[in-house]
Amino acid sequence: MKTALVIDDHPITHLGASRLLRDLGYDPVGQAMSGEDALAQLAHEPAPALIVLDISLPGTGGLDLVAPLKALAPDARILIFSMNDQTGFAARALQAGAQGFLSKNAPPADFREAVRTLEAGEFYLSARQALALATLRSGASADPLAALSDRERQVLGLIGRGLSLQAIADELRVSYKTAANTSSSLKKKLGVDGINGLMKFALDSGV
Repeated sequence: MKTALVIDDHPITHLGASRLLRDLGYDPVGQAMSGEDALAQLAHEPAPALIVLDISLPGTGGLDLVAPLKALAPDARILIFSMNDQTGFAARALQAGAQGFLSKNAPPADFREAVRTLEAGEFYLSARQALALATLRSGASADPLAALSDRERQVLGLIGRGLSLQAIADELRVSYKTAANTSSSLKKKLGVDGINGLMKFALDSGV
């Protein structure tokens, strides 16, 4: 009997992924809405053969969950399933210990292919992500987060938590102008528009 666990905070994703997994012979398919919920389940239940994991989760981000998930379920194959398809995230997912990366914009056939590939003990990336990873390794491109300073990472994380620029300035004990300038720098480096764009980037990347 093959079992799976889907970790995602969107009920629609649970519904769609669970149906596809059951069609592939997984039963039961467990569900968790957060990393903390998933870890609590794994501490008291048999480890699944497959874990489908979103990057953007309440609390601990998906990439930071890979290591503790593998500690509790060392034989489970982990497929990162994310809306964020930016260059570099697939590389970070594999570096964290996942065995595959799939965009939520991919068709169901790609989801099936990804699962079958992981079942065969291989790594899965879409053709575009494989090219992106090869480019990263050649040094022709870079992980967008790698170019950020520690302060910029701090500000991005606080934006992801929904804090205003004034609240961020108060949290970091800097001036509002410093927080605003850091926000502007982040938008240029990450290629996003506005605070909402930064918030989405932060949530999707698990900063």
